Amino acid sequence: MPDFAQLGPITTIHDLGTVHPGELEGKLTKAVARAPIGLVLPVTAADMRAAPFAQIIGKLTQAPYIDTIVIVLNRADAVDDYREAYAITEQLGDRARILWTDGPRGRQLYEELTSAGFDVSRAGKGRAVWMAFGYLLADSRLKAFVLQDCDIVNYDNDMLARLCLPMVQPSLDFDFCKAYYARCTDRMHGRVARLFVAPITRAMISVLGEDDFLVFVRSFRYPLAGEFAVSSTLARSNRIPSDWGLEVGTLAEVFRNTSPKRVCQVDLGRTYEHKHQPLSLDDRSRGLMGMATDILTSILRTLMSQGTVIDHGHLYSIRNSYLRLAQDSIRQYHADALMNSLEYDRHGEEKAIEAFAEQITVAGQMVMEDPAGASALPTWTRVFTALPDYPAQLRQVADDDRTEYV
Repeated sequence: MPDFAQLGPITTIHDLGTVHPGELEGKLTKAVARAPIGLVLPVTAADMRAAPFAQIIGKLTQAPYIDTIVIVLNRADAVDDYREAYAITEQLGDRARILWTDGPRGRQLYEELTSAGFDVSRAGKGRAVWMAFGYLLADSRLKAFVLQDCDIVNYDNDMLARLCLPMVQPSLDFDFCKAYYARCTDRMHGRVARLFVAPITRAMISVLGEDDFLVFVRSFRYPLAGEFAVSSTLARSNRIPSDWGLEVGTLAEVFRNTSPKRVCQVDLGRTYEHKHQPLSLDDRSRGLMGMATDILTSILRTLMSQGTVIDHGHLYSIRNSYLRLAQDSIRQYHADALMNSLEYDRHGEEKAIEAFAEQITVAGQMVMEDPAGASALPTWTRVFTALPDYPAQLRQVADDDRTEYV
């Protein structure tokens, strides 16, 4: 049943089931007349060929309130990849462009950044999103950028409208809006969020105290949601991690660069069905194990950069507290699953918690040995200083690729 709870310093925008989707789109259409929106769709060659991508593109043809769409095609090095992506997205018309970051021109753009002293060597979703923000920043009309994942099986434009509206409605003043939703099919998903991030955040607060950043992260119902909207001003100032810590690292930058009062989370009103990552117990640098490690190292480094002292004793206490809190949550999820007729593998959940606990030690050791860690991608403000024409070059590359390869 819908609730009105406002927990923590950020604003929670609920779906109370009282509004027709057409009403939101009507408000949004009026709002974007003065505050146009850019949409980022990062997609790999593999995901581009999966069924959800084409379905999402088809839905977006019925979303005229989006002014500009940039499809960032990455992990795709063949011309046929580009042409196939164009064939799927052509129906979006001239408001959409493909930014092919692995194409010959895309690689030249990375080389230019490297020559200017910027480290953009680590490929991944973070770098793709960062490049898309640069593309959108070339247009000063755009007031907000929205990131939408491309593997959502049950995507609907109402989800996008709910994410966009808080950013452009004249009576609101948010700089950042994060989506939240339930991830379930016939069972609960979202194991890293449920079994790791939620209890580890509580454990760290119990050991380190009510740190403002930890309270901020804990306020999000689904801090690992890939979908968010950000003002163009904040997008220009935020650094973006290039590893699995993208979502938490983005929250750290938002916390650093704006007030929690200007941050909200919005209920997208239904379950989300995404592609699922394996637990990867055999290779803990990958899958959910790798994700958990990157997330925790991001949180620890953020805390240490703020002056929080964390030593091996703290890590030992955090691990013990995490295990207790996470194991307690098993009872809660079991009851929730039972009452909602969901399958629940209690033994599998226990095994996941034990594996996550081991990654706390791994992540802690990594941070102790290298407190700074790999550099995040630079702010676009810094890039503009060194390469003022770079965003315009991104647009030109997208146009030139279209001319040559289509």
